[in-house]
Amino acid sequence: MRILVAGATGVIGHPLVGALRARGHEVSALVRQESRERTPEADSIVVADALDREAVLSAVSAARPEVVVHQMSALRLLGDDPVAAFALTARLRTEGTAHLVEAARAAGARRLVAQSIAFAAAPAGEPVLDEDAPLYVDAPDPGWAATVRAVAELERLVLDSGPLAGVVLRYGTLYGPGTMYARTGGAAQAVLAGQLPLPGDGTGITSFLHVEDAVGATVAAVESEAIGVFHVTDDDPAPAAQWLPHYARTLAGPSPRTIPADHAPRMLGWYMTHQLTAAHGASNDRARTTLGWKPLRPSWRDGLGRE
Repeated sequence: MRILVAGATGVIGHPLVGALRARGHEVSALVRQESRERTPEADSIVVADALDREAVLSAVSAARPEVVVHQMSALRLLGDDPVAAFALTARLRTEGTAHLVEAARAAGARRLVAQSIAFAAAPAGEPVLDEDAPLYVDAPDPGWAATVRAVAELERLVLDSGPLAGVVLRYGTLYGPGTMYARTGGAAQAVLAGQLPLPGDGTGITSFLHVEDAVGATVAAVESEAIGVFHVTDDDPAPAAQWLPHYARTLAGPSPRTIPADHAPRMLGWYMTHQLTAAHGASNDRARTTLGWKPLRPSWRDGLGRE
């Protein structure tokens, strides 16, 4: 198939281009001019800023894709300016997605596969949630509420993009090369510096996902006829009380100290406190049964902090 990967220089987009080409697909990489030197080897390169509607229409038209894959975010900026990174990512999830949907339709594409996140659900119900659980659009933290509303809008745009067949892949918390949880990533540096304590009982649950499994699931979604929303996570959702000490040991860092849960927002911020104390996990059953995908790395225990 002719496939366009938007966001082809990202932590998933970059290896995805190679994985799709290895399957025999003809892949075009959509990148910004400033990122062109980081573009992976592709069959063609088209250049556009996702927030420039006319540029996106022109670039997608030139690629003539049958399938469009949306991997656009600005999370690479997290280490430098988290506020700007989240704000730009929200615009890419809303305005950028709208432009990409319009361009895909105009170019005659038949399928759209888009990245989302598996950790935006409201913390209610079972400890591990399926895709039907409500998103946390009314989170008490304004920044996280805005992030989740942007995720909800992305998903709405993709799923209501007829005649395009829309697929939303809600990736778990990514680990592996280039991620925040890589040995050189921000989370690892915080653990090594003793700056990531364990609040209270550490009952917040995280569903992890290795980058290679994110790529594999995306290839499966591209080649499937399935539509809808899918959690793409490993098989081992775990509370912070399990994964954080394990991560610290793997990094050969100090054991995380325990702090009172009510002190955590001031030290860690609202979101990290939520992740470590209240977040729920995500079940991958639907992706397994409908996409025919399963993680090659079924548990974070074997790889988190090793690369």
